[in-house]
Amino acid sequence: MTSGRDHGGDLARAIAIHGGHASDWIDLSTGINRTPYPSDIISDISLRSLPDSIAMTALLEAAALAYSTTWPLAALAGAQAAIQLLPTLLDPGTLRILSPTYNEFAGTFESAGWQVEKVTSLDDLRDARVAVVVNPNNPTGAVFDPSELLSIAQQTGLLIVDESFADPTPATSLLTYAMPNNVIVLRSFGKFFGLAGLRLGFAAGPLDLITKIVNGAGPWRVSGPALEIGSRALSDTAWQARMRRQLSRDATRCDQLVTATGWRPRVGTALFRLYETPDAIAAQDKLARHHIWTRVFPYSKTWLRLGIPGPEIEWHRLGTALKQG
Repeated sequence: MTSGRDHGGDLARAIAIHGGHASDWIDLSTGINRTPYPSDIISDISLRSLPDSIAMTALLEAAALAYSTTWPLAALAGAQAAIQLLPTLLDPGTLRILSPTYNEFAGTFESAGWQVEKVTSLDDLRDARVAVVVNPNNPTGAVFDPSELLSIAQQTGLLIVDESFADPTPATSLLTYAMPNNVIVLRSFGKFFGLAGLRLGFAAGPLDLITKIVNGAGPWRVSGPALEIGSRALSDTAWQARMRRQLSRDATRCDQLVTATGWRPRVGTALFRLYETPDAIAAQDKLARHHIWTRVFPYSKTWLRLGIPGPEIEWHRLGTALKQG
């Protein structure tokens, strides 16, 4: 990231402090699935030709199938692309965000001249001109029932719901419900499918807003490889079902492993766990000495976020690091 805002995944900083090479490290500082969808086969045409409308249509159909939705969809270079676009497509005003949460919403809207209000209760979003909820939330893992969000939408001008971590728990998504005329839902492809570098995500909502997003993103907004792999992965509902079961088991396994150290779980999601520690910086350093990178937050001295390990060797290394200190 070049925004200067705090994010996970900054292995360069970890290496600068603790040494080693990128290949030595297990990066658990993000919520990206460590067991990615198989993506080793990419056709020559997707690499050498400009993306075309046939491939885009196939991707959108696959996404509609995966998300069980009839809402209009726009494919973008990650959910972040929609976050960057939205403040420029709306008349500046006040944005109300349920916090603490993913910090790019506040940063991008403030940069576009918006006034940002951070609130801590879902009810505080009522009567907002534009409101943002991340569901499930990052980093707390808090989940809001779709009926609650639909109720909030009835009392806001525009409700933006970021569902980037919703793939493991489809029942949390608004996309299976009838579409309100004032809700935008964002979805990330890279987190659940473990292919964040592909840069693929979606915005769903009323056709007029989706059309503005598409026009704002410009032509070739999704790369050829992203169109191809995205279509294949989103159509593979059997893999998705297996992965949901695996991630659910692994989240429980992670809690059992970590709580043996005395750190207390604060829930999280099936893609990351959040722990209460005596000292988050000390906890991060403890694991970093074993080349395992985690996430801490500037607004909490005790929260440590941990991605879910993938291959068995990663579980072994995490267990050893937790025991040895």
